[in-house]
Amino acid sequence: MDRASIDETIRNLIEPFNKKLVAITDATTFANDLEFDSLTVMDFVAAIEDEFDIIISMNQQAEIENFGQLIDAVVKIQGA
Repeated sequence: MDRASIDETIRNLIEPFNKKLVAITDATTFANDLEFDSLTVMDFVAAIEDEFDIIISMNQQAEIENFGQLIDAVVKIQGA
């Protein structure tokens, strides 16, 4: 999958978690803009892992702060 396809898929996955209907850009942060708590993060990461059949390690999760970084991480994991 290319970056644009991954972006679109993740935008669809994030909809149920985006309670405040924040406009999603590459700079949108999960903690501040979307106000994800730890349980929401776990559920969202599980949805991404299931959709793309990948595993995002705890170390990788700690480094991902915004939407753009998440897309880049999925691209990298799929290419690895």
